[in-house]
Amino acid sequence: MISNLLIGLREGLEAALVVTILLSYLVRTERRSKIRWVWLGVVAAIVLSLGFGALLTYTRFSLLNTFTAQEIFGGVMSIIAVGLVTWMIIWMRDTGKKMKTELHSKLDTAVQTGVATVALMAFVAVAREGLESALFFFSTVNAASSTLEPTIGFLLGVALAAVIGWALYSQALRINIGKFFSITSYFLIFVAAGVLSYGIHDLQEAGVLPGLNDLLFDVSDSFSVDTWVGALAKGIFNFSPQTSWLEAVAWAGYVIFAIWLFTRNRSTQRETPVSEKV
Repeated sequence: MISNLLIGLREGLEAALVVTILLSYLVRTERRSKIRWVWLGVVAAIVLSLGFGALLTYTRFSLLNTFTAQEIFGGVMSIIAVGLVTWMIIWMRDTGKKMKTELHSKLDTAVQTGVATVALMAFVAVAREGLESALFFFSTVNAASSTLEPTIGFLLGVALAAVIGWALYSQALRINIGKFFSITSYFLIFVAAGVLSYGIHDLQEAGVLPGLNDLLFDVSDSFSVDTWVGALAKGIFNFSPQTSWLEAVAWAGYVIFAIWLFTRNRSTQRETPVSEKV
């Protein structure tokens, strides 16, 4: 639940920030009549994201009739999800500080072009986060032992992001968004590493990758995911008591590479808190 709450909060807050910036700018520039087009784009993006998530679920459990096909599909989707989340983390690090200026400039152009362009701009911004969320959520749910708790966690994260977005828009809340994204980025790296490890395991079970029974460790006799510690490790980091060498190498290699990628050249960049008025 915790990892999915973070995913929903992180992705939801990115989308909420975009919407907040667009709405605030339209209000400040006395273009309130264009606000409904922003919401039209937002609603369309949400519908698309929900449809994409439903399509992924339907494809795996209805169209793919064999265990091997389902495992290959789940493994490939997990690896793609990890790639998208990694890209999102780096993109937010490099683009987050200038997001406000870029959105204002694009919105000015969109308003001059027509209301349909305003709706399209909001749609594209929110759909990007929504599609990433749907794919990563699908992968984490497949890695979990149940669907109820991950779903509740994800919905709570999205709801909390919406509340924070509204509070920022109404200027009832000010937080350092830069620090928030920095802290959650490290946490997401470990969550993504767990999803990658699970994807590798799926592909091993399907016979696409070797080494399923070549275990680095097996602590299943002394460590159970049914205990609260085991459930926490499984739910957040997708820890498996039986881990193959390939899974462990993929997990460790990704964590090292992703942290290096995230911190590379970061010391030369000025951290800009996004706690100012949006």
